[in-house]
Amino acid sequence: MKTALAILAFSASLHAANIQTQWGQWRGPLGNGFAPNADPPLEWSETKNVRWKTPLPGLGHSSPVVWGDLVFLTAAVPQGEKLPVPKQPVGAHNNLDPFHKLRFIVLAVNRITGKIAWQKIVHTKQPHQSIHESGTWASNSPVVDDEHVIASFGSNGIYCLKAKTGELVWKKDLGNMQVKHGHGEGASPVLHLNTLVINWDHEGDSFIVAFDKRTGKPLWRKPRNEPTSWSTPITVTRGSTTQLIVSATTAVRGYDLANGNVLWHVGGLPHNVVASPVHGNGIVYAGASYEKRTMHAINLAGAKGDLTGTDNIRWTRRAATPYVPSPLLMPDDTLYFFHHYQGFLSKVEGRTGRDLGPFRLGGMKNFYASPVAAKDRVYLTDRAGTTLVFSHAANPKPLARNKLNDSFSASAAIAGEAIYLRGEKFLYCVGKTEK
Repeated sequence: MKTALAILAFSASLHAANIQTQWGQWRGPLGNGFAPNADPPLEWSETKNVRWKTPLPGLGHSSPVVWGDLVFLTAAVPQGEKLPVPKQPVGAHNNLDPFHKLRFIVLAVNRITGKIAWQKIVHTKQPHQSIHESGTWASNSPVVDDEHVIASFGSNGIYCLKAKTGELVWKKDLGNMQVKHGHGEGASPVLHLNTLVINWDHEGDSFIVAFDKRTGKPLWRKPRNEPTSWSTPITVTRGSTTQLIVSATTAVRGYDLANGNVLWHVGGLPHNVVASPVHGNGIVYAGASYEKRTMHAINLAGAKGDLTGTDNIRWTRRAATPYVPSPLLMPDDTLYFFHHYQGFLSKVEGRTGRDLGPFRLGGMKNFYASPVAAKDRVYLTDRAGTTLVFSHAANPKPLARNKLNDSFSASAAIAGEAIYLRGEKFLYCVGKTEK
């Protein structure tokens, strides 16, 4: 028995080490925006340190994910004649209507050449709802490992493909989401070993569901008392238990990944939760900013039942909290996050909640991409195509300000010596090039 457990432990450690050299999921290998084994460049432009620039089909705000020699992403491409628009929900505003059928596409791009290795149309359908004018019908980021890439188009299906070839392994139809104000869908799938999780918070009967990645077989499904949210869950392993942590309006909850049972919960976040939580050294940080602003630091040690008002809440913040972009958590437990999505950046000591900022990002305004980091450098990309690089230090200093001729809402992926930036028109691979 000891030998078997030792083999399992060694296998798990190898798996974890492999994951940390990739960027296989939304927010990277650690789920917090930090790339522990990467060293991307400081400076770039359209004529400097761009290894390749690949035109993309259609639109998508899904962030790229990287595994092995491939970069994976999704897109939605209009096709066919103009169609009548389905009736939209009460409160719809600033929306784009689905006038056409869309081809929902998963594609893989070669990391060395930038050429499309394969491209798969997984579904063709007219969406049942509109999206916000700043969104797309391909905003959920895929997740990938050695064998499979899994893409969620939400109401338009969940698809598991072979990573090397794009061959369809299985697909699921979970029905139609009824998103608040018809503002689009965005929560990404979560993968831990062979367990795939999809969170389905909307204005109908919300739920969370787990599948066997290999076969698509349902493992468990639990109802959720939640309105629409766009937040992607994270997984945290403590001892022999892996927790699935979901940030939402009614409660931030920790589920037992093995069976879907709720281990703990804490309330107090506003409506329209978009930002994903992050975790480091036994503390989960979850926040939102809409009609009010709230952020919790939740200590997982001994967490059980309702944590509201207990010592498990290390601190609560009531101002300048994240909204669309998710926080970045550095290895020393420093948090970086935007105020709402404007050009003000908070720097917070994670364990105490002490403010170490904020900083005004002069000349930069709207941010939908979440901050990322590698080494001792932080990268912030705004919607206008500018990326500010600054030092992670007691007194942060700007290191570079880089401009590309595209608009960016997807978050960057960092792997090896490159950073991958997905714009409205192009996927860029930015890395040092020979002079």
